[in-house]
Amino acid sequence: MATRALWRTGKKLALVSTALCVGGAGATIATSDDPATALKLFTAIPLRLVRDSITAASIVFDYEYSLWGLDEGSVEKSKVKHEVHLRSARKLEELCFRNGGIYIKLGQHVGQLDYLVPQEYVETLRASMLNRCPVSSYDQVCQVIKKELGESPDKIFSEFDPTPIASASLAQVHVAHTIDGQKVAVKVQHTHMTDTAAADHATVDMIVNTVHRFFPSFDYRWLVDEMRESVPKELDFLVEAQNSEKCLDNFRKQSPHIADYVYAPKVYWNLSTSKLLTMEFMDGAHVNDVKTIQRLGIQPKEVAKLVSQAFAEMMFKHGFVHCDPHAANLLVRPLPSSKRSILGKRKPQLIILDHGLYKELDFHTRANYAALWKALIFADATAIKENCVKLGAGEDLYALFAGILTMRPWNKVVDPSVDHLVIKSNDGDRSELQMYASQYFPQISELLRRLPRVILLMLKTNDCLRAVNSSLLQASSLQTFLIIGKVSSEAVIEAKSLQNKSLLCWLNVFLDEILLEVRLFGMQIALWLLQLRKSLAWR
Repeated sequence: MATRALWRTGKKLALVSTALCVGGAGATIATSDDPATALKLFTAIPLRLVRDSITAASIVFDYEYSLWGLDEGSVEKSKVKHEVHLRSARKLEELCFRNGGIYIKLGQHVGQLDYLVPQEYVETLRASMLNRCPVSSYDQVCQVIKKELGESPDKIFSEFDPTPIASASLAQVHVAHTIDGQKVAVKVQHTHMTDTAAADHATVDMIVNTVHRFFPSFDYRWLVDEMRESVPKELDFLVEAQNSEKCLDNFRKQSPHIADYVYAPKVYWNLSTSKLLTMEFMDGAHVNDVKTIQRLGIQPKEVAKLVSQAFAEMMFKHGFVHCDPHAANLLVRPLPSSKRSILGKRKPQLIILDHGLYKELDFHTRANYAALWKALIFADATAIKENCVKLGAGEDLYALFAGILTMRPWNKVVDPSVDHLVIKSNDGDRSELQMYASQYFPQISELLRRLPRVILLMLKTNDCLRAVNSSLLQASSLQTFLIIGKVSSEAVIEAKSLQNKSLLCWLNVFLDEILLEVRLFGMQIALWLLQLRKSLAWR
């Protein structure tokens, strides 16, 4: 019976692929400005669709055949499921690299969804998708530059290094010098990305919908919807340039106390187009390169605090959030205006790169999200439930939503101890998290279906920041949660004052501010005591 069902699945995949072949390729040729490119795509797209169909059918068959007849909850089924997850993750990895373009972007997204997809997929895709991106040839780079700026690189720049210093799913970066001697980074879009994007979205959509049909609990159609909306913006480098300037402007106007500590490269607008972005070249250490950061005289814990502060300000105060803060997009350098302390230490400055993926939170979403994090920090069970429900989790899945945000089980989320959200750097905590993710996978899928997409991107951003924090400190930090508690509480107080400007409201806001300072001071005292206890235990 299983074999017949899988045979029917394969036939359906083949039929859908054939239809998409004709439709996708035809649409591409009809809209392309380059007939030669269109002809290449007409032959390339069907091949990609065949790969998609074979991979999808292979994964479906593997799950159905390997898990057939095994008792739910048994040790044997858990072992076999782990092996199938691993094989399927490797098949998806191979498909993403062979097809390239949007597929690599999809793989990067999946690789950053800690505990929202099986851990085997996260570990497999995260290990490769950020480090093995395609590279365009120098001839292709020259074609893009000439088409966008009208001249070859040697005519526009005094120097242009033909070897890229970095390559991502959508573009690669070259070092160059302008005619007046300024060192710049030139981001060049991979050729024909725009032409293949529509067809790639159609094929990815086909895979995800087919897998969901046969595995209803595996519903990641929201991820395809999100990519359909975000990738066209990421392919327009002028949008990225505008985002970078808006980001810095928000810090100057709304967070002036840390504005000097956050930086984005200057844009050379006269040398930038939708497919070509020329920026100030930045020297700095990647945020996960702890040894280099220390050699610069910067303490990793200060970097962790700055990253937490900067992104908390974006989420809870600005409502304009960089949603791809993985280590490759964050650099650290000594604050240009700072001098070494007596101990030789310098203050850090965070340089944010790749501003293609931003999300805006409207006033109510931002206020509710800030109120939720305030409640999480202070273990307020009633407020946690109230704000989880407001954000769409529902009366039945609010505890799961809180657990996904914090990576802690519910009993730890509402634990009144000051370090209740801190994840210890041991295998026990990680195993516990993986167990919960596996046990509640259908509920997680349903939760992701309910939540607004902007909140789903906040989950992804949280996962990236958690990974950065872990690389800097080897564990999560109570100091990080103190920062989040302070900024989210300030945002809640600000939202209250904006919604109601009566004298009574002003008095309530004033009392809230006093209460906040008292609670944060108490948490800070607890933090010092914990650090003192660890120090004494070490000695």
